[in-house]
Amino acid sequence: MTDATLLNDRYQLLEKLGFGGMADVFRARDLMLDRIVAIKVLRKDYSSNPDFQNYFRMEARSAANLSHPNIVTVHDFGFADNLLFIVMEFIPGKDLKQLIRERGRFSVEAGIPLIIQACAGLGYAHRAGLVHCDVKPHNLLVAPDGRLKVTDFGIARALATITPGEHTDVVWGSPLYFAPEQAQGEAPSPASDVYSLGVVMYELLCGTPPFTASNPSELARLHISARPVPIREYIPDIPTALEEIIMKVLSKEPAARYRTADQLGRVLLKFGTQRDEPVPVTAPVSAVPAVVLAPKIVERLPAKDRPLPPQTESASVSYIEPEISPEDSPEPEVVRTFEEIDWVTVGLALVALIAVGGLIPFWMMIYFAYNPPVQ
Repeated sequence: MTDATLLNDRYQLLEKLGFGGMADVFRARDLMLDRIVAIKVLRKDYSSNPDFQNYFRMEARSAANLSHPNIVTVHDFGFADNLLFIVMEFIPGKDLKQLIRERGRFSVEAGIPLIIQACAGLGYAHRAGLVHCDVKPHNLLVAPDGRLKVTDFGIARALATITPGEHTDVVWGSPLYFAPEQAQGEAPSPASDVYSLGVVMYELLCGTPPFTASNPSELARLHISARPVPIREYIPDIPTALEEIIMKVLSKEPAARYRTADQLGRVLLKFGTQRDEPVPVTAPVSAVPAVVLAPKIVERLPAKDRPLPPQTESASVSYIEPEISPEDSPEPEVVRTFEEIDWVTVGLALVALIAVGGLIPFWMMIYFAYNPPVQ
């Protein structure tokens, strides 16, 4: 397929934006509505495969049922010229992986608002009963104004179809970013997306993912059993609270992480607005506001010339969850000024004191009248 191809007599393909293992993505013009769209076209060798057709349809249906400012909107789905395609809103900008490659690691101030937006979109999907299952920076699109949108629900799973204890020998997802339970073929959950988002956050702030290896099997082993390099080794001045949040998100056991993206977003949102206070890691489950706008990405690069330490791993996995609780703040000292003194009350108190004092001689006279001193 070449540029300027007319798809389904409606969509004029203008240029190829990217490609993946199963599909190509094009910028196109919707001639009927006269607007620019993005079209994901399943490759011919996969379009004739019933299994891939089903996954492609699943992606279209899953995303079409999600309407959120931080999720790419699906406009149309069709089959033409022996090709399956999905029509989506066009996001001018780049994906987060491209931005990391171009700019290096992001500062906390520039990176955390992007992760909060990803939490908002994924949290909405979780509340709608979907697990994304393929959260990675390639699937997080960032517009020039800083708005982030989640895309590619191609292997999303409906929570209603996941049975406890299920196991599969075929693992779907990206080895650099999938959760330990996904690496073992176990059932995913919203906490699996939270882990993947933690890997993205680690890479966004450090410039490198927590685990790297030459093959998928080794990556899977690292996710399952290895402890990530402490993020402080890359960023010595990272706030302690944020470091503890990231380590909690990267816990091996799903129950030790935040249960949903909403919960993680809530914690990060509080961290972003109250940087000087520790952040509780046991924040209650609560929805992130539907629209979370991020400031424009900072153009200046943080210092990235600092050499990165080599990856290390530990044979045993042991996690100590720190208790993060706000310090008791002292009560403010009350200082009353001269003008604030209630002089009426003071005057009445003095009158009462004088009155009581004046009765003392009278009571002494009465006492000695009935109890004369002995001669």
